[in-house]
Amino acid sequence: MMEMKRDAPAKVNLALDILGRRGDGYHEMRMVMQTVSLCDTVTVEETAEDFSLQTDGDFIPAGKKTLEQQAAEAFFRSAGLPMPGLAVTLEKRTPAYAGMGGGSADVAALLRLLRDRYCPAMEDEELERIGLTVGSDMPFCVRGGTALAEGRGEVLTDLPPLPPCAFVLCKPDFGIPTPTLFARVDGAELTDRPDVGGMAEALAAGDLEGVAARLGNVFEEVLPPEYGEVFRIKERLRELGALNAAMSGSGPTVFGMFRRREEAERAAAVLKTAYAQTYVAEPVKKFVRTE
Repeated sequence: MMEMKRDAPAKVNLALDILGRRGDGYHEMRMVMQTVSLCDTVTVEETAEDFSLQTDGDFIPAGKKTLEQQAAEAFFRSAGLPMPGLAVTLEKRTPAYAGMGGGSADVAALLRLLRDRYCPAMEDEELERIGLTVGSDMPFCVRGGTALAEGRGEVLTDLPPLPPCAFVLCKPDFGIPTPTLFARVDGAELTDRPDVGGMAEALAAGDLEGVAARLGNVFEEVLPPEYGEVFRIKERLRELGALNAAMSGSGPTVFGMFRRREEAERAAAVLKTAYAQTYVAEPVKKFVRTE
């Protein structure tokens, strides 16, 4: 088998609302998710050995299966095929633990590669179902583009593509534990919910300003004071010309939406003097399979 490569684009949450805790322990979500061009690269090669994973970024825990291995095993079970030895390499660019789905994007890119090579007839819905066995945001990362995500995040409805624009993505030098934020949401009376329906209408109208006006994330309402840097970055992005800004996922990455890439690059150059993990990206449309 020839070496195969695939980009693994990150995501931002244009809107993130949490409707409540479910009986199964998960939270009922309502989000507008968007794939962006900041990406890792996933390489797969068939080998005579067992599954292996190499990365220049994240620490790989010893003694337990990685999400990549779990996904590969689930893929070959679903396809009814014996699993060959696979050497998977991740070239990391998306920051880890940043609210941008970098790890999920890597797994999703691996699944798309495996489908194209070993089972091209497999439907997208089946690939998304396999992804869900290893993570709630995996189905969206398999699909890409612009989508309404409900349920745990796995119930997807395609939305019209975001009009041309650019993002500045800025991650401060700390992480935010996701379980902590969910616990704070459970005890809070949320009042500042994003207008998800209005955002869908703005997308349908091709109205970038309308989308930007509705950026929002309920996690921001429950951020502990020690993470106030998130709000300072949001304000700085607006000062630098962003139409609007919001935190992505459970943070701490903040993204600003700009009309043009040149404006985004100027803003990013300013922010990068204070925040090393600052990137410029553009929207990515829904993935189409490689025949």
